[in-house]
This record gives sequence, structure tokens and C-alpha cells, in this order.
Amino acid sequence: MKFSLSWLKTHLRLDADIHGVAEAMTMAGLEVEEVLDPGAALAPFSVARIVEARPHPDADRLQVCLVETRDGMKEIVCGAPNARAGLNTIYAPIGAYVPGLGVTLVEKPVRGVVSNGMLCSASELEQPGGHDGIMELDAGLAVGTPAAEVFAAEPVIDFEVTPNRPDWLGVEGIARDLAATGLGQVITPSIEPVEGRFSCPVSVRIEAPDLCPVFAGRVVRGVRNGPSPQWLQQRLASIGLRPINALVDITNLIAYDRARPLHVYDLAKVTGSVIVARRGRGEAIEALDQRTYSAAEEMCVIADDNGARAIGLGGVMGGESTGCTEATVDVFIESAWFDPLTIARTGRALGISSDAQYRFARGVDPASVVPGLELATRLILDICGGEASEVVVAGQAPALPAPFDFDPAHVARLSGLTLGREGVVAILERLGFEITSAAGTLIRVQPPSWRRDVEGPADLVEEVARIAGYDQLPSTPLPEVARLAGGVLSQRQSRIQRARRYLASRGYGEAITWSFTSREAARAFGGGSERLVLENPISPDLDCMRPTPLPNLIRAAQRNAARGRPDLALFEIGPVYGGDQPEDQKTVISALVSPRPPRHWAGQDEDPLFALKADLLGLMDAIGAPTASLQLVQGSNPPWWHPGRSARLQLGPKGVMAHFGALHPGVLRGLDAEAPLLAFEIVLDAVPEPRARTGKSRGSAALSPLMPLTRDFAFVVDESVPAQDVIRAVSGADKALIREVRVFDVYRGERIGEGKVSLALEVVIEPSEATLTEAEIEALSSRIVAAAGKVGALLRA
Repeated sequence: MKFSLSWLKTHLRLDADIHGVAEAMTMAGLEVEEVLDPGAALAPFSVARIVEARPHPDADRLQVCLVETRDGMKEIVCGAPNARAGLNTIYAPIGAYVPGLGVTLVEKPVRGVVSNGMLCSASELEQPGGHDGIMELDAGLAVGTPAAEVFAAEPVIDFEVTPNRPDWLGVEGIARDLAATGLGQVITPSIEPVEGRFSCPVSVRIEAPDLCPVFAGRVVRGVRNGPSPQWLQQRLASIGLRPINALVDITNLIAYDRARPLHVYDLAKVTGSVIVARRGRGEAIEALDQRTYSAAEEMCVIADDNGARAIGLGGVMGGESTGCTEATVDVFIESAWFDPLTIARTGRALGISSDAQYRFARGVDPASVVPGLELATRLILDICGGEASEVVVAGQAPALPAPFDFDPAHVARLSGLTLGREGVVAILERLGFEITSAAGTLIRVQPPSWRRDVEGPADLVEEVARIAGYDQLPSTPLPEVARLAGGVLSQRQSRIQRARRYLASRGYGEAITWSFTSREAARAFGGGSERLVLENPISPDLDCMRPTPLPNLIRAAQRNAARGRPDLALFEIGPVYGGDQPEDQKTVISALVSPRPPRHWAGQDEDPLFALKADLLGLMDAIGAPTASLQLVQGSNPPWWHPGRSARLQLGPKGVMAHFGALHPGVLRGLDAEAPLLAFEIVLDAVPEPRARTGKSRGSAALSPLMPLTRDFAFVVDESVPAQDVIRAVSGADKALIREVRVFDVYRGERIGEGKVSLALEVVIEPSEATLTEAEIEALSSRIVAAAGKVGALLRA
């Protein structure tokens, strides 16, 4: 939303400059995005008069002009063909920055003659109406008149309007809030009714009161529609609107001045004498933007010919069939109130965001239906002439917001501001709230028609606080709270924090993606049920609650690869949704690795899948999972995992904690992603929590003072037996002595038979009390061989 300072001054008597207004708006809760002051760029430029123009002694197309400027008489070299004695134009002194050229003027000779400045064209000053020569100004302008004054370059404020404050979409509403802060006094002109000279030849009817509760209109005949007056054109141009013609400019003015959208129909193009607000019937409507739209049943349509022909989308955009031109003589003015939700849905469905749709979707003041019509009538009569009919109204405007009781002392309790009863009441009254007495210390508050967002006492406290000034809120430190011995984080929060730190230390970057994904992607990963599809998605490709973060991480990897970063590792910790019940929401730790390292002459050291598995096991250990008891199971993963390069970690068939491996190439093709991509996913809710420690301090480290020793074993086992089963069995042979078991070689061949595999294990033995004797080592070796035999592993001969 933009407005100029001079526009604001038609509603507010104030002495502050544009920056003072912006500061007051910020303190009142209006988010100022930018203060535009085109006059600042034009400050060096002023009006000058050419006294004499003679040919350049050394150039046929140049003239040497003697120019009267605010700096005195100057000799300036000019190449414009229209430079002549007596011409008023714009002068730029040495040192001025010329915005249209992007240069700063310096004193230098032009073909041997020094030019002491520059005479400017419109394009060089970025002004409309340029041609081949320098600007030709009114001869009545005095020499030295600032260029900003000549071009009426007004300072403009651009600010963000929050969805709950549609009254800020009009300059009147901005002035009201600024006056409440004490910046100035409201001087908004009152709207006087225009007496009708004849009965309105057009009647209105509402067939869809839920879409359009109230519809008003009147006819003005005998208008002359041409260019709007200069003051109106300048006011619209100052905020970036292009003047079109008087009738259109008047409706645009009222939309930005009073936040009241209107529409004007060429009466000669209207069929019949009844205009109807009804539901759409699927008909095609050619709108004023030259595009054709289909009006669905849930949309509001304005129709003529007793409702037979659709001539516009109510509250969104008028139709081309009844648009006004310079030949228009008689008009029908529409002023209505449309249901905000309906207009918002219509705009989203059709892809239209017009000024009217933007305002109606947020909620136009329902009390402005007839006053807005009267104001438009007065402006049309003053600018275009003609005579007005009586006003016709169908339906009834929505009721005022419900009044409620409020205790002024509530302001001090919630905000700390001590304004007293009178101070609170004064602020609310300046904002347009009606205050009456109630029982005891309470007051009865009636919100104005334009503040439908105010629903209770907390809203009033916010209003009082922002008008009094957020800088007036007292600064009170929070009371000291005794620190908890075990820390402030819950067990779950601590595990998530440890997981983040561990993955970051392993080179993974954290991603925070949407809790939604596309339904097609959700189906590929086991989700996408009808219950999880969003009714009102923020984007067509984010229309379903995600069953896993992996599709979003895959898309993130694709975006990085498209920007030259194919080799990356990402993780996300967040919710997933298996259904629409609270117990169906789980928290997972998902990670994705795109193994695309730079090519090297030595080749790749190892399969990146094993590095992923190591990261997963390290992470499980970091979050306190019972890694020593975990079972690694292959061949039964969900279908989006590669069947031969994936597995799961579990405590049992019903205690699955994690899946890991390569993602299925077919699933990746469906997402336009390039294989291979590796991933793992831990269901945090399925990982049993470790026993809570009594304090934050760790126990003493159990470090052995004795040297460890290693023994190697080679076991022959069926290929169907997981190596992890053998490792777990060997580790359990003597948990007090065996510190670690590692596979360091795998052999398959004729010497051990078909369907068999030889696993070479390195067992690290670390005594803690005394050095082991040879007999004790042999006894331990025997226990290791016996333990391996229980899972079918025999010592290789």
C-alpha cells in the first residue's frame, strides 16, 4: 500500500515531514517498507531560461547557449534542436547526478568550448513526455523554481498491510491511526448525500445473500467521460497508478482513499433493467484484463438481463462487455459488500489479484456501501457532470461486531502500562470505538464497523499498547528461577540436540523443509492417503502431509546439484504423518547422501554405503540406542528402498528403529532425481530412552592401565547368516575382556564350498586387572569359537 504525503494531508492536519510520518507509523505497528522521495533526486535541478543561442564555432549540430540560472548567467553547450532564446527548461549544474544518464556532470570543454552545466530532456530526468529535445516548460515559471516543484514530485510511503487490518488499505484509515498517536488532527471531509433527481431506471436483486449480503447502486446520466483533472492524475500517478479516464480514476481514487472498491457500468451496454448478484453457472466471462474466466457455482457473478447474462465477477473484476469508454454517457455505479472468504477463494482459483479482490478478500467496511456510493456520485458530478438518480439498495449489510465488557485495568496487567481509566478510554475513542459505562469498573466497548478483527479484551490491550507506544512499555527483568539439576531439556530434546551435533560433526548440513509434499511423492513413500490431503494447500506441489522428509531432501539435493553442488549430505529432524490422529505423528531423523565426489586417479576408496552405515550406527550410539543389541535385517524394507542395498535395524520384528541404504532407482526416476542416492531414517519414538542420570556430570572413565592385544579368527558360515550375528556372538563370549570385534576380510571361493563365506575377525582384548597368561588367552579363544558356533560359524581349518 502506497500513499503520498500530500494525499495524507487531505485527511490529517500535521506538521511532520515524510520521515516523521514513517516513524510514527512504525511506532503504531504499521510496517513501513520504504520511503520514496523522488524530489531528493531532483534537488540539484531547477528552471532556467535561455537568453541567447548561437552556433558552436567548431560543430554544426551544437549551440552555445547563454542561460539565466539560479547560479547566475552560465554558458552551456547544447545539442538539442529545440534550444532557442526565450525557452524555459531545466538546468543541471556542475556536480549534479543525472539519473537518466547515470553520470555526474563535470566541467569540461566540448569541441573547445567549456560547458558550465547541462540543459536536460525529460528522459534524462526520468520524467514522462520526453522527445528529441530539451524540456519546454511554461514561460510563466520563474528562474530557479525547483524541478521537484515543477514535476510535483511527492514523497511516498510504501508499507505492508497485515491481513487483519483492511482499513489500512485506505488513506483515511491510516490518518485515523496516526491521529490517535497524537501526530495530527483528523480533517477527513464528511460525505454528504447527493439528492436524486429521478427514479433509478435500474433495480438490483440478490439471489445469493451468503455471497453478497448487500448491493447498492444508482444511475448518473449525461456524463462526459474524458481525461481526469490534473490533481487526480497526479494523485494516482504518485503511487504508481496509471490514469485511464475520469470514471475509472474516480473509482481507483476511492479504493485507495476510503478502502471502498466500486465499479461503474456503461448503462448503454447493460441489457434489461434488473442487475442481479447470483452464483456462477459455469459461464465464460471476458473480464477487463482481456482474459476469459469460467464462473464456478461457488463464485459471485453480477448479471444483467434479469440475471441471464454474466457481466462481471462480483468483488473481483468487471466485464469487458459493460466497460466504460470516452463515448460513455450514462453509467450505473455499483457499491456492494461481498463475503471475504468467497472473494479470496475466487481470486485464488482464477489467479486474479485486482485492487478490488485484494480489499474484499480482507473485509471492506460494510458500513461504507452507501457512503462510498454517495462519494463516487459527488466526484462524478463535479468532474464529469450529469445528474444522479435515487439510490437503490438490496439486502442488508452485516451487523456490527459484537460489543463486550472491558476492564481498563487489564491494560496494566497485560502490558505494564499505567495509563489510568481515562487514558485507556481516550485512546479507544480516538480509534473509533464507542465507549459506554457498564457494571462496576467495567466499560462497554462497541468496535467500529471497520474493526471486525477486535473480538475481546486482549485485542483492546494490544490497540492501547501500540497507540501509547511500544517504547513506553516498562522494562522489567524476569524473576530468578532456580536452575534444575538435570538441565532444562527433556530427554527427547537432549537426544535431538545430540543428534544435530553428531551429524554436523560428520559433515551433514541441516535442512528445514515443509511438513508437506506433493501427493505423488507421498504415494511413492507409502503415504498420500485421502485423509492427509490438504483442503487449502499453499502450493499445488505441497498438497499432502509428508510420510517422510526424504522427498523434500531429495528435492533439496536436486536444487544443490543444479547449482553445481552435487556432492552433499543433508539431514532433517522433524515430524512425519502416518494418519490424521495425534498418535499417527512421529518424529524421525532422516539423512540423505548424494555420493558425487570429484573424480580421482586412485579411484573411490570404499563403497559409500558402508560410510553411511557407520554414520547411522554412530548416531544411534550418540542418542543412547542399545546398539549392542540391534539386529541388522535385509530383504524386508519398504518398496522405496533398493532391495539389494538396504537393511533395517531392529530390536525384534516389532521393534524396528531405522532403515538405511540406497533409495530405489524407480522411485528416484519418478522424482526426476539421479541415482544413486543413499539415505537413512530413524524413528525417534521407536528408540528406547536410556536410563535417566541423576545429574549432568558423567561417571568416571573406565580406562585400563594394561596394553590391549588382538587375536584374529577366520570363521566359515552360510552366506545367509548376517555378519552382525557372528560379531554379536563373538562379542558376547566375554564382555569384560573383549572390547571390540571387527571384520577385516571376506572370502568366497571353491576352497570353502558353494554358499559359504569366510569372515576374518579381529578381536581386541583388553584386560583391566592383570596381564593375561597364555592359558587364559587360549581359554578365551575357545569360548570365542564356541560362541561363534552357536550361530553356525565354524573355525576355518
